[in-house]
Amino acid sequence: MTSSFEFQTYPARLSDAERDRALGLLREGAAQGKLSHDTFLRRMELALVARRSEELSALTADLATENPWSKRLFGWVSRLSAVTVDVRRAWQKEKLPKLLLPRPGSHALRIGRDPGNGLRLSHDTVSRVHAELSMRDGLWVLHDLGSTNGTTVNGRRFTGSTVVRDGDQVGFGSMSFRLSTD
Repeated sequence: MTSSFEFQTYPARLSDAERDRALGLLREGAAQGKLSHDTFLRRMELALVARRSEELSALTADLATENPWSKRLFGWVSRLSAVTVDVRRAWQKEKLPKLLLPRPGSHALRIGRDPGNGLRLSHDTVSRVHAELSMRDGLWVLHDLGSTNGTTVNGRRFTGSTVVRDGDQVGFGSMSFRLSTD
């Protein structure tokens, strides 16, 4: 008489590498626009609580990796679009009106729509008291004064204060200028 023993086996636990690979695929899918923001967040939550590799596979099944040719094509397209952005930025930089930096030691330059400002910009996107430009410790500092439509330096919006230099592109609402010392 032969007896057979059957052992119940449980699926192996997910490794950190498997989970990281799935999270990377989800991030890449969101970056490429294959997933909406809400879908991305929900799938990330599910990936973090997944217990089996089948669950991870289901979360990333529609994000199949591309072949090397399509990866190369996406690389070329992204490099080409970066060049066009650089050309556009250089073209705009030359066309922007100059904003002369005040002489060192003078008072801070207030910028806004209000007539009492040192630089009055009469545009709907500029706040009444929008920003202030001053020199501190030998550096030019641009301070956003809680403007509604924001202040930008080289295309990046900021809150609070930031250091600016000659040649930087600054924006107040939708009005842009190039800082200059001459």
